[in-house]
Amino acid sequence: MSMDLPVDHLPADIRSLFEPIPSLVVGLGDEHRIVLWNAQAEKTLGLQAREVLGHALETAAIPWDRGRVVTGLQAGRQTAEPIRIDGLRCRRTGGETAELGLTVIPLGPNAVYGMRTLLIGADMTERRLLEDQLAQAQKMEAVGHLAAGIAHEISTPTQFVGDNTRFLQEAFADLQAVLSSYQALGASVRDGLPVMEQLQDAEAAATDLDLAYLSEEIPLAIDHILDGVSRISKIVRSMKFFAHPGTKEKSPLDINEAIESTIILSRNEWKYVAEVQTDLDPALPPVPGLRGEINQVLLNLMTNAAHAIAEHLGDQPTEKGRVHVQSRYRDGWAEIRIGDTGGGIPEAIRHQVFDLFFTTKAEGLGSGQGLAIAHSVIVEKHGGRLTFESAPGKGTTFIIKLPVKGQGDAHGQATPSLR
Repeated sequence: MSMDLPVDHLPADIRSLFEPIPSLVVGLGDEHRIVLWNAQAEKTLGLQAREVLGHALETAAIPWDRGRVVTGLQAGRQTAEPIRIDGLRCRRTGGETAELGLTVIPLGPNAVYGMRTLLIGADMTERRLLEDQLAQAQKMEAVGHLAAGIAHEISTPTQFVGDNTRFLQEAFADLQAVLSSYQALGASVRDGLPVMEQLQDAEAAATDLDLAYLSEEIPLAIDHILDGVSRISKIVRSMKFFAHPGTKEKSPLDINEAIESTIILSRNEWKYVAEVQTDLDPALPPVPGLRGEINQVLLNLMTNAAHAIAEHLGDQPTEKGRVHVQSRYRDGWAEIRIGDTGGGIPEAIRHQVFDLFFTTKAEGLGSGQGLAIAHSVIVEKHGGRLTFESAPGKGTTFIIKLPVKGQGDAHGQATPSLR
């Protein structure tokens, strides 16, 4: 077919193929020249076909993040594979901001009537609002579920801080009485008064108090109090880190701190069924991310690991399972692995794991939102990857990969579709 037809002379039957499609469709020719602009593109982007046909995409007055689209086109040309651009911001006719999901499809040798690339997309604003509402509801569900456990984790050190403080209070009162006896003895010595009776009283008070015992126990009580305060402080810091509202924009995130905070807050979920082992890369650089949403993903995966182990061990376990959490920096990516020794994921349902509302948990233990939301957060919002490895009877490891810099959505660029 000829590749040099004027853009306004595309055959009517070719144009008619794209007009009824409910997604916006933009066709690009050589040098990114716009050769197709369907009705949904007009509606979504607020521009008539006559205003953009024949213009290069880079110079057309399309109210979207042009840099991300151009980056996607370049990536598609290099890989010859479809490139997904999620969270593409554009300005509607009324001035409000909308969010598009766009797929760049290089046509290569299949170019038709001057079209070398197709851009197919949809307005994702309403869907994103629904996802945000579901994510918030799921987060509140998780926080509510953890609340009793967190309260217990705080109450335990608080109790022995209180017990040891009361012991010190009582010991100090007893010591004060002995000290008063010796002070009276000292005053009598200075005044040249008889002191034998006072000396006997002071020594008897000291013997009754058992100073040797107090000398041993008071330092231990102080150590227990400091340990309890330290544990409470860690829990409070973790709660603060987890509950931080964050912003709509990505900021540098300490992944190791996020992992450690999640482990502390989820302790009541796993402490009865598993031991948690960590292997965190101290050289892991900060990752551009949405703190609250990354925290939620980690909490979901830790909770799922605990539940998988509990289900695998049964009602009367004779030993604990193991959750292993690892972080690594690999070739520009921060990799997080959360593995469990549960029963694994059956082959027949692995393709459904990230589907919304799909769950294998008993009623009341899961809503089927956690992994779907986790996938959306990692893949769509951060340009990362969320995969898993599983072996029946041996366990499952979920693997998160987040771009550290210069890749994926973390810096506003396009990434290949990973689902």
